[in-house]
Amino acid sequence: MHIGLIGGIGRAATEFYYRQLSIASARAKRRLELTIVHADLADLLKNLTSDSRAAQAEIFRTLTARLKAAGADVVAITSMAGHFCIREFRKVSPLRVFSAIEAVQADLTQRGINAVGLLGTRAVMTSQLFGGLKEFVVKIPDGDVLERTDREYVAMARAGRVSEPQREFFFETGRSLHRAGAEVVLLAGTDLFLAFDGRECGVATIDCATVHIDSLLRLSLMGTLDSP
Repeated sequence: MHIGLIGGIGRAATEFYYRQLSIASARAKRRLELTIVHADLADLLKNLTSDSRAAQAEIFRTLTARLKAAGADVVAITSMAGHFCIREFRKVSPLRVFSAIEAVQADLTQRGINAVGLLGTRAVMTSQLFGGLKEFVVKIPDGDVLERTDREYVAMARAGRVSEPQREFFFETGRSLHRAGAEVVLLAGTDLFLAFDGRECGVATIDCATVHIDSLLRLSLMGTLDSP
């Protein structure tokens, strides 16, 4: 199974997908078939802010055509925020779109989780992962904390690195969501691995990107498009 990734949004997130897929494939002693194309973070943020879903879907369609020409069988977006136009993208994509939202839904259901906290961009949080968490109780930051979470996340994604004050802010925001009733905190921004990976933040977390990557790996190893 040849996986196509739409990367570049942001750079660290793309590297995270590549590293995790390549390590897991090596452990499974399977050859990884992978092609990555580069999307522009500035374009995504502009279209996300203006809710220009058709415009972003067209950008993704063009990039996916390149992936198809390279031999890819399926396409995935290496950005939770990039899923804001997933419905529009699916209508025009020349390849099957493997959504992180559906992978996260399945994972939460399998774990028997009912209440989640949500960290990511403002659009991801206020839309509850673009409508993907309707079956769950969702807790998000309030007021100024919501706005700061968005600012700090976008700054981290642009820089491709996290500062210690940013890390502690994300940790405390996650803890506040747990105190508000979240069983786990969803890291619904791919670049959040920069802050949380390998660190103990005091609450249970689920990295949406890791869930997506694991699903992609299973799809790749199965060698079929018939998996959920």
